[in-house]
Amino acid sequence: MKIEQIQRASQRLRDNKAFELFVVTIIILSALLIGAKTYKIPESLMTLILWLDVAITLIFLFEIVIRFIAEPNKKRFFHSGWNVFDTLVVVISLIPVDDTEMALIGRLVRIFRVLRMVSIIPELRTLLNSLLRALPQLGYVLLLMFIIFYIYAAVGATFFAHINPTLWGDISISMLTLFRVMTFEDWTDVMYETMAVYPLSWIFYLTFIFLTAFAFLNMVIGIVVNVLEDEHARERAEQDEVDGKATIEDLQSEIRELKALIQAQQR
Repeated sequence: MKIEQIQRASQRLRDNKAFELFVVTIIILSALLIGAKTYKIPESLMTLILWLDVAITLIFLFEIVIRFIAEPNKKRFFHSGWNVFDTLVVVISLIPVDDTEMALIGRLVRIFRVLRMVSIIPELRTLLNSLLRALPQLGYVLLLMFIIFYIYAAVGATFFAHINPTLWGDISISMLTLFRVMTFEDWTDVMYETMAVYPLSWIFYLTFIFLTAFAFLNMVIGIVVNVLEDEHARERAEQDEVDGKATIEDLQSEIRELKALIQAQQR
């Protein structure tokens, strides 16, 4: 009975918005401490930061334990990738590696604690899940973009290498130059340089920009938005299913109570 009470109390604490806000605040504080360590600060302040880091690690450990206790099916707790990630980050943070050869790994793990904000906030999880689900479709778009890059880089290296070998010396350098053109980083300087020799070379740049910066970018945005809408629809369907089950259970409970009441009156 006590175990069930502890589990219900843990569930109430886990689902409490104030507790969630407190954890997010601690994550932000952890990120600020990581940034503070990159500055030259007095030894006394560094000692305070180290103690705060220990306190933050203990708070994270407490939060993970609460989430584990609140889970009805303990075996399914680690079926979630986010739970595995959070647990690994917290456990590794507990290992004292600051004065050992593993100090660099310890610092890297503490940096990744900032990512815990994604696992805490459902909206961020939805965005990241949508991005991951969109990767297969984005892969084909990126492959097509690479083909366009390769063709234009080969053309650029063939015609413009003698004009500026630094920008068009070979196909790999040409692809970097085209990336600069796609991001509009002083691309007109590159275009005017080749137009001095080939006046119609502007066609090369404008067609490349329309294909990559406009067409492909809009395709990427469209895929991500579409997957995000599907993810929201799936979450709404799961929530409706959970609410429906809860309603049925409530009705069954009320029916059992009515039966018990009727049987008591008949006696």
